[in-house]
Amino acid sequence: MERVSASTGQKRFSVLEVAAGFGEVPRMAAMKLARKGISLAITDLDRMASHLRPGHRGVVGDALALPFRNDSFDLVSCSLFAHHLEPSEVARFAEEGLRVSRSAVLINDLVRHPLHLALVYAGFPLMRSHVSRVDGVASVRRAYTPEEMRDLLAHNSGSTQKVDISTHYLFRMGVIVWKARPAASTGSAPAVKSIA
Repeated sequence: MERVSASTGQKRFSVLEVAAGFGEVPRMAAMKLARKGISLAITDLDRMASHLRPGHRGVVGDALALPFRNDSFDLVSCSLFAHHLEPSEVARFAEEGLRVSRSAVLINDLVRHPLHLALVYAGFPLMRSHVSRVDGVASVRRAYTPEEMRDLLAHNSGSTQKVDISTHYLFRMGVIVWKARPAASTGSAPAVKSIA
């Protein structure tokens, strides 16, 4: 979000957080960004009402068929969600996110890597729940590499200006799928075919 702000000069963003659950991640980001003069108006979206936190602005909906009009939010964001999607669904989510956003789709997710999987196994003694162990292994195995993510998002060339992918500590990636801007008008009248 900070990179989008720096690129666009915008300081206030409406954000749709997809697969938001209780919405802790975007609100923690909002607190940190507020110190830098950037404010977020967050709407959470999840597939079940019971996943959403009471008191937050929330909507029940499908990430692959977002229940909003075109250009409804400045940004569409998700955190640790993309690895739950099949490849075709990642592309569909990005397409829907670009439709609903005015600037970009932000994807924060895991990176699949053998060392990452080894770290999950090494962490088993610290995990109290069998579900955590199973989910941790499954999540890393289902995650995408940055190269795979770029390939999955490349087909949205009609609505995508460019895709920026950065990698971060402990096998995380940040993806910005920029929305294509309409071609700038030259100010000249369109050519008209003369019929004589």
